[in-house]
Amino acid sequence: MFKDTDRFAYYLMILPGLLLLFAFTFVPLVYSVIAFQKFNPALGIQGSPWVGLDNILYMFSLRDARQVFTNTVFIATMKMAVVLVTAVVFALLLNEVRFLRIRRSIQTMVYLPHFLSWVILAGILRTLLARDGMINDMLGVFGIGPVYFLGQPNVFPWVIIFSDVWKEFGFEAIVYLAALTGIDPTLYEVAELDGANRFQKMWSISLPGIAPVVVLVGCLSIGNVLNAGFDQIFNLYSPIVYSSGDIIDTYVYRIGLIQGQYSLGTAVGLFKTVVALILIGVSYRAASKFANYRIF
Repeated sequence: MFKDTDRFAYYLMILPGLLLLFAFTFVPLVYSVIAFQKFNPALGIQGSPWVGLDNILYMFSLRDARQVFTNTVFIATMKMAVVLVTAVVFALLLNEVRFLRIRRSIQTMVYLPHFLSWVILAGILRTLLARDGMINDMLGVFGIGPVYFLGQPNVFPWVIIFSDVWKEFGFEAIVYLAALTGIDPTLYEVAELDGANRFQKMWSISLPGIAPVVVLVGCLSIGNVLNAGFDQIFNLYSPIVYSSGDIIDTYVYRIGLIQGQYSLGTAVGLFKTVVALILIGVSYRAASKFANYRIF
């Protein structure tokens, strides 16, 4: 009887989360039918005329849509790759710091941006990257003219990528720091007896020791190829950089909610959902094959 009561308490504890998941994930799926209609809010989904795949075909004919998909894949892929490499290198270097207080101080400093919203960080970045901001002042010392970081289409994607790295690499490094603690200390002792220096131990013991975790994280991140970060880009971009900074989520927001093209916006979002589902399956298969990771 006691065990049944505990089990009921656990179910009750997760009930709010399940309700939110149902309300914001499964209920909206019903309205995906809008992608196959010429949706009229006054008529609703039951009264709006059916157009089949016309919205999907029209989506692929749009030059803007093709550019948006290209931007999304490029920004998301570069984010994942650069964050992964930076987090691994940071974890390896931090693991070599012997003074506990210094290590904790560094960890605190690099973790902090992760817990700040992009609304706050976007304000900070706009100030730093302004034409008369601190970054351009520093560039001026070296004779480099002011750079409009948030207004040049060829520069803006890199601002998005590296600002995301600044925000997230410290938090992601936690996984690799935890993996480093699982390496047998005797391996380092034997390497020292053989005359290995710190870099050699890092390269020959630490990196191979966390390699399975790195492969696992890399494989599982494949499912996020179409998630380039709505909050970040929405708070930093402007019409002048749509050509290189507009992603699927911001495009759907703009054409669906701002311009009122509900059917086209839903079609683009539905296409992203289907592709993301396929990529999640691919990432799971890759994780199972290369990192021996299985859920079921």
